[in-house]
Amino acid sequence: MAGGIGAGKSTVAAILVDLGAGVIDSDRLAREELSDPMVADTVRQWWGPFVCHADGTVDRARVAQLVFGDPRERARLNGLIHPRVARRRDGLLEALEREPAVRAVVIDSPLLFETGLNGICDAVVFVEADRGVRWARVRADRGWSEEEFTHREKSQQSLDRKRERADYIVDSSSGLDTLRFQVERVLSRILGEDPHEG
Repeated sequence: MAGGIGAGKSTVAAILVDLGAGVIDSDRLAREELSDPMVADTVRQWWGPFVCHADGTVDRARVAQLVFGDPRERARLNGLIHPRVARRRDGLLEALEREPAVRAVVIDSPLLFETGLNGICDAVVFVEADRGVRWARVRADRGWSEEEFTHREKSQQSLDRKRERADYIVDSSSGLDTLRFQVERVLSRILGEDPHEG
């Protein structure tokens, strides 16, 4: 699953879980890896104590400011975090695929195409929302400035390109009931259960 920042991927993921899918949240895994003491030590060695709180945990906001302003430092951090996330994701994927009650496994990743994860997916769903809707959500939920929102979005592949590469599109700009209907329809099509397809 792909989409812009604030597009509503987490809401779509929650609907999919409700419909019997297992969801692997790459953002959550990355946050958990960043809280690992070994990772915190490495980050502190690289950038100094100012990137950590007094208790030694990583200050994610400060790290984000540092890496989103410098592509080389972002690549450095990704080189540390992404392999760790990949190992955990692979383990979760195996476990979910063995679980009879799981109808489908969904990888929710902001960098699905950038990291090549789309290559292991049977289908890619793009979550669409107008920029104004996405910005309002990010401002309310994360407290970002519009500058930070724009800067982070520019660090990812363009939304037009992601949309082009996706197999299905759901629009999260409207109400939850409408979104759920779209997600149900898409999941049925992916699983070959939609009698109206074709």
